[in-house]
Amino acid sequence: MYNLFLVSLVVLVYFFATLGLYIFQRSLLYHPTENNYYGDKLTVNIKEVKIATDDNIDLLAWYHNKDINKFKTILYLHGNAGSLENRIHKINHFEDMNINFLLLSWRGFSGNKGEPTEQGLYQDARSAVKWLIKQGVFEENIIVYGESLGTGVTTEIAQNRNFAGIILESPFTSMVAAGKSKYPIFPIRLLLKDRYESDKKIKNIKSPVLIMHGEQDNIVPFWMGEKMFELSNEPKYSYFSKYDDHMMDFNNELINSLKLFIKSLN
Repeated sequence: MYNLFLVSLVVLVYFFATLGLYIFQRSLLYHPTENNYYGDKLTVNIKEVKIATDDNIDLLAWYHNKDINKFKTILYLHGNAGSLENRIHKINHFEDMNINFLLLSWRGFSGNKGEPTEQGLYQDARSAVKWLIKQGVFEENIIVYGESLGTGVTTEIAQNRNFAGIILESPFTSMVAAGKSKYPIFPIRLLLKDRYESDKKIKNIKSPVLIMHGEQDNIVPFWMGEKMFELSNEPKYSYFSKYDDHMMDFNNELINSLKLFIKSLN
């Protein structure tokens, strides 16, 4: 009788844990208010702009226009946590790369209206591409740079397009695989709403690709970055760091890899 009670209790706990995981999964995936960096000061000039989506959400973005006719333009798609300010330590380095950039904030982030979802973020990114084209930036002069969760959005919108290049920082193969690595005892494939199946899409990207990943990443396993590199079409390049974790260090080696990749696109 005791054993039966114990088994029933375990089953009940597992059922409610699974139910909670399903109900609150987007709260576990998207963290708009989380801050990873503090006190960084902008050393590059930016203009705050609003980008309208097809479902009438105005997205905050930072735009740096050095010369759209002379230099490539990076569309920077950030990860699942924090605000635009959390990327200041990265975009400051763009100043000496002879590059324009548009740093986009997702729906539900940085004070934007709406709730983040997979399809919503795809729409946000496509709206940013349309906005850049309206500014006079040609598609073949746009480099789409995805960070972490942003790599899943990047692989979606870069399929069968003529972008200058694609940069994937700390990419995952799919959210199903990433979820399984974190919650191995739960039926993630059945529960997950936002799947971001990048491994099925990377083969449809014809633009040159740079993949960056740290071997010490404790959020997205390093093997996923290696797998995405393996699945990528040529020309492809990698920057794999032995000591970096998920938030990669923008040191001289990484910055030099970015510069070399951008230079190769000219």
